[in-house]
Amino acid sequence: MEIKDRISQWVDSHRAELLRDIGRLVAVKSVRGEPAEGAPFGPGPRRALDEALALCGEYGFATKIYGGAVGVAEFSSLPSALDILGHLDVVGEGEGWDTDPYTATEKDDGCLYGRGTDDDKGPVVIALYALRCLKELGVELSHGIRLIMGTDEESGSGDLPYFYNTNAPAPNTVTPDTGFPVYNTEKGRWAPDLSAGWAKSDALPRVAALNGGFRVNVIPGDATALVLGLDADTALWAAHEAAGKYGVDLLCEPAGDGVRLSVHGTQGHAAYPDGANNALTALLGIVAVLPLSPDAPANAAVRALADLFPHGAYGGEGLGIDQADELSGPLTASLNVIDLGEEGLTGKLDCRVPICATYENCCAVAMKAMAAAGISASGELTAPHHTPGDGEFVQTLLRCYETYSGRRGECLRTGGGTYVHDIEGGVGFGISMPGFESNLHGANERINIQDALTAVKIFALAAAEICR
Repeated sequence: MEIKDRISQWVDSHRAELLRDIGRLVAVKSVRGEPAEGAPFGPGPRRALDEALALCGEYGFATKIYGGAVGVAEFSSLPSALDILGHLDVVGEGEGWDTDPYTATEKDDGCLYGRGTDDDKGPVVIALYALRCLKELGVELSHGIRLIMGTDEESGSGDLPYFYNTNAPAPNTVTPDTGFPVYNTEKGRWAPDLSAGWAKSDALPRVAALNGGFRVNVIPGDATALVLGLDADTALWAAHEAAGKYGVDLLCEPAGDGVRLSVHGTQGHAAYPDGANNALTALLGIVAVLPLSPDAPANAAVRALADLFPHGAYGGEGLGIDQADELSGPLTASLNVIDLGEEGLTGKLDCRVPICATYENCCAVAMKAMAAAGISASGELTAPHHTPGDGEFVQTLLRCYETYSGRRGECLRTGGGTYVHDIEGGVGFGISMPGFESNLHGANERINIQDALTAVKIFALAAAEICR
């Protein structure tokens, strides 16, 4: 029997175990927290790491841990020819779930739901099962394989130095944190911190507070504002048309001497802003149309933000930085965090930039536009990442993908910055199939179960081909 058929039979017979083990990791709320001894990114990520390493050990793999931040499971003691690099930390669950986000739940639509099923606990377990498959089938390899599991990908990848400061990457590296077929191009990123200050004003009506967002790479699904000197009925009358245009839910409630406005949109990943509905930029646009005093600096700041970041315009048009190239696609920009009060604001902006973007034609232009509104921005520009698609490594991945998926393999680009962004020759590989909506970073995150089984087969065959 050919190896591809042996792999397929083994994987199909381990469906229930695969889902069970994904559920073991999903059950751990591994959102970044306060650092502690042995847990540099908080107790949740460390618990997820311990659980993942225990799982690897149960299937006979030798494991190591680096600084409480990174864990490694090794297929053998041979030098690794392939590193599979995934992460166990997750973003917060947010609102709007139909099931418990920390219970892996199989539904009749053939999907498994839960925070981390797609990003990136499910893919880590899928990679582990690919290695387990090869081990239990007795496939002999002339090179080793490492499954490397981090705990801080969602918050800046501060975990990677714990491993790579003392270990070199393998000649070939994949991260199962994008999708199939192969993502060989990642946009660069500019994620500046924003700030502004002004003197407190007594003018009415005025914005006393406006808040939305909790993480720079998550498009917020909820945002609120407190406006003093304005009643709820007047606010609703002035704002309902804008709320309808933006496609968000708006609630106006009396609050002391004013009105509290609450907007509900759709949370999502900052790399794919068109798949979300940013509650923060919607709220800015809504508040900007209210009958506010021209004498309050906070009101001017809100209107400036609404102009700089018009709702639904994710190309950086308001900043004057919209641009694109054929290889990496268009720039995207999303304002994802604002904390505005009586005397100033802080915020976070997430720009995913194409290869053609430079500090001069992107960052400097945007900073000038914001400075004209009294808003300062500071942050470094991370260069894009590209691995040529005609090398043997990428071509092997594409062949293995075609073998089990029955689809044509091709190289794609992404706005997401993954673990391989700074690893020469690294690519994104799996685990969702083209066209599937996983609700990444949003409510009801999920994976397609049949696609997950196919992904195990693809990974097992690719590992065997690369390392035999």
